[in-house]
Amino acid sequence: MVTLQLVGSLRKELADSLSTCRLLVVGAGGIGCELLKNVVLTGFKNIEVIDLDIIDVSNLNRQFLFQKKHVGKSKAQVAKESVLQFCPTANITAYHDSIMNPDYNVEFFRNFMLVMNALDNRAARNHVNRMCLAADIPLIESGTAGYLGQVTVIKKGLTECYECQPKPTQKTFPGCTIRNTPSEPIHCIVWAKYLFNQLFGEEDADQEVSPDTSCVLWDGDIKRVSTKAWARSTGYDPVKLFNKLFKDDIQYLLTMDKLWKKRKAPLPLDWPEHQKLTCPQGVTGMGLKDQRVFGVAGYCQLFSRSVETLHSMLADKGDGAEEWIWMGNCDDPPAMDFVTAAANLRMYIFSMNMKSRFDIKSMAGNIIPAIATTNAVIAGLIVLEALKILSGDVEQCRTIFLNKQPNPRKKLLVPCALDPPSANCYVCASKPEVTVKLNVHKTLVLALQDKILKEKFGMVAPDVQIEDGKGTILISSEEGETEANNCKFLSDFAIRNGSRLQVDDFLQDYTLLVNVIHCENLEKDVEFEVVGDAPDKAPAPTRSQEEGKNVANGNKESSEPSTSSEAPAEQNDILLVDSDEEVPSSSTMAVSMESGGHKRKLHDAETGEASAKRQHLSQPSADDDNDIIALD
Repeated sequence: MVTLQLVGSLRKELADSLSTCRLLVVGAGGIGCELLKNVVLTGFKNIEVIDLDIIDVSNLNRQFLFQKKHVGKSKAQVAKESVLQFCPTANITAYHDSIMNPDYNVEFFRNFMLVMNALDNRAARNHVNRMCLAADIPLIESGTAGYLGQVTVIKKGLTECYECQPKPTQKTFPGCTIRNTPSEPIHCIVWAKYLFNQLFGEEDADQEVSPDTSCVLWDGDIKRVSTKAWARSTGYDPVKLFNKLFKDDIQYLLTMDKLWKKRKAPLPLDWPEHQKLTCPQGVTGMGLKDQRVFGVAGYCQLFSRSVETLHSMLADKGDGAEEWIWMGNCDDPPAMDFVTAAANLRMYIFSMNMKSRFDIKSMAGNIIPAIATTNAVIAGLIVLEALKILSGDVEQCRTIFLNKQPNPRKKLLVPCALDPPSANCYVCASKPEVTVKLNVHKTLVLALQDKILKEKFGMVAPDVQIEDGKGTILISSEEGETEANNCKFLSDFAIRNGSRLQVDDFLQDYTLLVNVIHCENLEKDVEFEVVGDAPDKAPAPTRSQEEGKNVANGNKESSEPSTSSEAPAEQNDILLVDSDEEVPSSSTMAVSMESGGHKRKLHDAETGEASAKRQHLSQPSADDDNDIIALD
C-alpha cells in the first residue's frame, strides 16, 4: 500500500513539528471525516479524536470514512480504523465519548499542542473554547451550513474567543440527532415537521423520521421503507401511526444500547394506557389556549384528531396533494395541531418539558442541506491555519469565509484579520462578570442552575456561593449536597436586588461573577434577562499587565478557577438546518469593518438579516460590501 503525504512539500522544521505535534480533533462527522484524512496525509502522526455519536444511514452520502457495514458503530472508532488503512504509520486514539465528560479536564487538554473543532452544537463548542483557554492551547474553530462555511483561530490573549460576541439561537441540527437522539425541544419540532411532510406532503429521503428500524438489509443493500407508503397501507390509521412512531420506533432505539450509555433512555408510549386519562389532565399555563401546555393524554387525542382531519384533506386535494408542504409559517389549524401534538409526544418520550402551540409555531423554519464539498473545503482551510500556528506565525492566521457567490473581486474565499479579545467578554476577560435581571421571589434555585447557568451561560457543573459575608453555598456540583435548595426561591436565601453570586465551574477552570437585579415587571413568559454583554469595564489591560494578575479564566497561576458564557440573542425566526455542522461562529457573528471612518452593515443574503463586517486584509473598495457573509 502506498502512503501519500505532503511532508516532502514542507520544510524540514515544519515537517518535524507535525510529526511530534499531539493533535486533538473534536468531532468525526461531516467536517471531521475530511479533516482526519487531511491531517494524516499532511504529516500529523499523533492524533486523538473524540465523538459521542454512532453512524447513521444518512451519514453515508457525505462522511466518506463510513460504509453501510458501519451503521450503528462508533464514529470515532470507525474513522480511526478507516484512516489507518491509508496511513498505517499514524498513531491515532479514538474516544467514543462526550468531550464534556469530566474525564477530559484541563490537564487532558494540556497534553495537546493544537485542538481542531468539527462539532455540531453550541454547548460543546462553548466548552472546548473554555477548556482551550484554560489550558492555553490554540483552537481552530470551524463550521458549515449548506454552501457556506468558515474557519477561525482562537488563541488566548491574542484573539477573540468563541464567546466574545453574542450569538443567535442555534440554527442547525444533525439529521441523526433529529431521528435518534433529540436532546432539545427544537429537535422534536423539526422531527414533527419532517413527519408532516413525509405523511401529507412531498417525500424527501433526507427528512426520514424513523430510526434504523425502517432500514432492511437485502443482498448487502440498504433499502429504506417509505413512511408515506406504510401510512397509506394502514389507511392512515391514527392508532397504528401512534404505535409505530411513539412505541415501536422508540423500543427499537432502546436496543441500540450504545446510544444510552451517556444519555437518558427514552420512554415508549402506550396508546391504551394514555386513552384512560382525561384530556384536561396535566394542563399548565395561563391565558389563551395556544399558550397552554396540555398533558400527554390531551396530545394523544389531538394527534388522533389531526391525523384523521389531514387524511381527509389530503384525499380532497387529489393530484395537487404533493404540493402541500409544511413551511414553518403554516396557518392551517389541522397542520399546526399535528405538528404540536407529534412534537410534544416526542418531547415527553425523551424527558423534555413540552411546549405550547404558540411556542412550537414560532420555532419552525426552513431547511438547508449538508454539502460534502463545503465540508472538504473547510477541512482543507483548517489544516492551512494549523500549519501557520505550528510555524510560529499565529499573527498570520485569519478567519476565512466560504461564500455561496463570488464577491466583486470574483472570490469565494474571503480572509479577514482576527479581532483581539473583547474587554467585555464574560469568558476570556480578566475578571468575567455579568448582570442578570430576574424576579427573586419567583425564580427557583433549580431554574438558576439549569436555565441560567447551564443553558444560558454554558456551564457543566456550577458551584454557586452567595457573597453575603457568610459564604453561603447555594448550589454545589457535589451530588446531594444542595438538592434541598432546588425547590426554594432565591429570596429564601436573602438574595435581593444588588446581590452578587460567585459561580465556579472547576471542570472548565472558569469563574463568573453574577450581579442580580430584582425586577417585578419582566415581560410575559420571560423568566430572566441578561443585561448587556457585561457590566462596563475599563479598557483591556496590556499583556504585561495581564501577566501580573492572579485571577483570570484559564490562567494556570490563577488563584481561583473560572467560568463564563455567552449570551446568544433570542430569535423567533429560527432557521433549521439539516446539517452535520452548526452554523459556525467565533467572533464572526458580528464582525465589523472600518471604512472612511464609518462602520457599515452587511445584509446577509442567506438570513435576510443585517450583520456587521470584519476588517479586510487589503484596503477595501467602495463596492466590497458584499464580500463577506457572516454565519451564525
